[in-house]
Amino acid sequence: MSHPGDVSGIDRLIREGEVEAGEIAAIFGKTEGNGGVNDFTRALATDALKHCLARHLDITPVAVGERVPLVMSGGTEGGLSPHFLVIAVRETSAKPDGLALAVGTGFTRSFLSEEIGRTGMVIETAKAVRSAIANAGIAGPADVHFVQIKCPLLTGERVEAAKARGKTVVTEYTYPSMGYSRGAAALGIALALDEIPPERVTDDSIGADFSLWSGRASTSAGVELMHCEIIVLGNSAAWAGNSKIAHGVMKDAIDLPSVHGVLAELGFAPKGQLDAAERGRIRAVLAKAEASRDGRIRGARHIMLDDSDINATRHARALVGGMLAGAFGFTDLYVSGGAEHQGPDGGGPIAVIADKA
Repeated sequence: MSHPGDVSGIDRLIREGEVEAGEIAAIFGKTEGNGGVNDFTRALATDALKHCLARHLDITPVAVGERVPLVMSGGTEGGLSPHFLVIAVRETSAKPDGLALAVGTGFTRSFLSEEIGRTGMVIETAKAVRSAIANAGIAGPADVHFVQIKCPLLTGERVEAAKARGKTVVTEYTYPSMGYSRGAAALGIALALDEIPPERVTDDSIGADFSLWSGRASTSAGVELMHCEIIVLGNSAAWAGNSKIAHGVMKDAIDLPSVHGVLAELGFAPKGQLDAAERGRIRAVLAKAEASRDGRIRGARHIMLDDSDINATRHARALVGGMLAGAFGFTDLYVSGGAEHQGPDGGGPIAVIADKA
């Protein structure tokens, strides 16, 4: 995209017959805003996508939003490139040949302001993730490699609406509400994938007990919605296709060996930066980024948490984005900041979709 409202690339794919609008199952996007509460580049891109697909599908933009998850993640710091990732599903007569990429999507109900970042949101999210896995024909949690969720956040208006109902909210500060919401959505994924015991999840553990995390969760909060939009990516023997997905967990922001481990699972033999032929097999790189809470990376001090000018999540996206760009040799990478309960402290999940060897 050349700007947050630029959907000409997707429009061209449809007009030129590369994909039919009805085949589009989900769209990821990296937009160039600040990734914060007031990052309206996400809403702008979402609105532009809805109107684009509505024209091609001959339905309303509202109907598009009810049908296709449009997950926009704000923040392309450093050399990250604003871009869309379009996931489309096409019926085929080809017989499945081993495991192939499978996708499932879903939506939770809309949440009230007082539910955001709390246990009820976790439980509802887990239900929707399990449903998306089943609808995708993925055998079980072991074959799920990445779950992306777009979740809501609190604004001043939403906080006041809860107070008017006589309710309290998880926090009255809008920016921290993003972390609580991301954390609750991530714990919902962890429950659905049997990564944590249900009894460990309480209101007090959300955003506090970071020993609870998912190795396959990626969540992003935005002002443009009040529900969760869910995209499950895995492998299934019921699907035909030339792509597969694999995942790993980066232990910290510079964990290149974990990235190479994911590539090895997909049949690569990485030694340095991928060459042109190897890059041609890569369809998508999806990752989470977070500044470690102890202020250290392998014993050396970092200042991401102490910078009053630039938020730590923006530093983290730039750092992880640079590391991954060096490994893969391109910059249109889906690197999302804010990794509460998504991987270990300072690290995060990494997933790669690639053509089969």
